[in-house]
Amino acid sequence: MTVISVPYAFNEEDLYVDLEPTIGQPLFLKCEGFNFAGSIKLKAATEMVESAERSGALTRDSILVESSSGNLGVALSMIAASKGYRFLCVTDSRCNLATRLMMEALGSHVHVLSDETGAGGLLGARLAFVHALCSSDDRYVWLGQYTNANNWKAHYRRTGPAIARAFPDIDILFVGVGTTGTLMGCARFFRGWKRSVRIVAVDSVGSAIFGGTPGRRMIPGLGMSITPPLLDEAYVDEAVRVEEADTVRTCRTLARRGFLFGGSTGTVVSGASRWLAVHGAEGATAVAIAPDLGERYLDTIYQTNWARDLFGDEVFGEDSEAVGAGEEQGR
Repeated sequence: MTVISVPYAFNEEDLYVDLEPTIGQPLFLKCEGFNFAGSIKLKAATEMVESAERSGALTRDSILVESSSGNLGVALSMIAASKGYRFLCVTDSRCNLATRLMMEALGSHVHVLSDETGAGGLLGARLAFVHALCSSDDRYVWLGQYTNANNWKAHYRRTGPAIARAFPDIDILFVGVGTTGTLMGCARFFRGWKRSVRIVAVDSVGSAIFGGTPGRRMIPGLGMSITPPLLDEAYVDEAVRVEEADTVRTCRTLARRGFLFGGSTGTVVSGASRWLAVHGAEGATAVAIAPDLGERYLDTIYQTNWARDLFGDEVFGEDSEAVGAGEEQGR
């Protein structure tokens, strides 16, 4: 029996789905969404907040502020409510309505930006707003998920070791990338592991994490319009880019098997499935990290008109073999 007194004390660490019957490729999916924040971001949020408390940067008079496309904002909202802090999440128009409502239900303030005409697009606008806010009032404490080393340390200390315990013979690990905190923490952990583990990053088409010109992205979570400061490509063996249409198709295919996952998870599974189909992995142990669940995407990915208007009827195909479409890029 598990008994807790604060919501961030609980996180299901050892749940995996064997996806081979669903996608036709040998892949174990580590499900990270079973906590009160609903995503893997709870780990980074807890680590960053508690580090700021230990250093004295965060006090009872502080107001937490962070730029987030959604999941980290929910995690910080939950932690702030539990610890008695005020929290302002600066997000943009791509943030799902359900996610914004969750943050507000937890007592947080949400500021939504929609003007991406300046340098850096929507992310640049969010960062500029937070910079200006912190300059105007020293009560604001910006955790800075894009540069905060505690972002990746959370996964070095928890996610990587948990996967190693469950799969001591792991050969390949697929990790979705945004701030690259999860990627860098797991990659650093497995760099020192007893056996070689191939690290494959999964990104969205339109993201500039691994270079190139940023393009349109409609699904929040993975991808960035810049190269994240936390990224060290020396730890990454390969990167796979996935079209958002394939993300939607994958999510909907998994849902038809009873697994309702979020957009970030759909992207990771799509990229991993494509990589395994191209390279083959007979006899290998492959694990992918599922960052989120699907309830927050009911009005987007799982809403027929939204999906059809953006991506056409092809995302509704019944053939589960279409799950893995993506664009591969060697690293």
